Amino acid sequence: MNTKKRMRELPLHILLWPGVIILFIYCYIPMVGIVIAFQKFVPAKGLFGSNWIGLDNFRYVIQMPDIVQVLWNTVFIASMKIAAGLIVPVFIALLLNEVKKELVKRGIQTLIYLPHFLSWIILGGILIDILSPSTGIVSQLLQTFGVDPIFFLGTNKWFPFVLVFSDVWKEFGFSTIVFLAAITGINPSLYEAAIVDGANHWRQTWHITLPGMRPIIVLLATLSLGNVLNAGFDQIFNLYSPSVYRSGDVLDTLIYRMGLIDAQFGVATAIGLLKSIVSTVLISLSYYLAYRVANYRIF
Repeated sequence: MNTKKRMRELPLHILLWPGVIILFIYCYIPMVGIVIAFQKFVPAKGLFGSNWIGLDNFRYVIQMPDIVQVLWNTVFIASMKIAAGLIVPVFIALLLNEVKKELVKRGIQTLIYLPHFLSWIILGGILIDILSPSTGIVSQLLQTFGVDPIFFLGTNKWFPFVLVFSDVWKEFGFSTIVFLAAITGINPSLYEAAIVDGANHWRQTWHITLPGMRPIIVLLATLSLGNVLNAGFDQIFNLYSPSVYRSGDVLDTLIYRMGLIDAQFGVATAIGLLKSIVSTVLISLSYYLAYRVANYRIF
């Protein structure tokens, strides 16, 4: 019986192996480069020729004057993105669920889903034009109401919120479709029973729809917790400038500048390694909490 089962599953394992091999080549073999975090790395000497300095790079990172601010920016921006990235799609999904005309509903889904396919290079250029303090449409709109133009991408006060708003605008359409799929999986007889009991739309939403969506909300929240230190390099890199480093510089952009621009490869690798360790702990903790709180299992 076991032999027949193995033979039946053999084609599936064969299909799996190319992905496993690619994963090993591009994700696990490069992890050898972690040793750079413990070296005074010189590209000409290579990985095994550079001097070993132990934890000196990590001590340097801890003593950096801006590291606390960068860490705060990372957690603050990423946390706001996670919260808004859950609340907004749930709210929009609930609203779309009330739309009865299927053509209108699908049209709205398509429109809000389109930005997900655009890269941050394209969207960055669009946002720079829209938010320009001199010629941007937002500034012109503010001027019509007697408000002075605001340099959203050059002011530390506004820059983090621009990041959160634009990220939610780009990605909430994808999450909305996921939540709509969760709503369609709710047993219709529950709504029929609620109508018989005299429940209005608000009570049906609160007592049936939201509890029915809870598993997928917990799942996405769990997966998002591992991104607390991932504030979005592509987005920030295409939008930030030295004038907003104080509020917009995150771990990923700091690693980029120190590693590729300043050629401090050991220090940049040390920051990346610390970030990866903390992210692994957060992911493990999030799955444990999801199991304890919502009885969620990954297998």
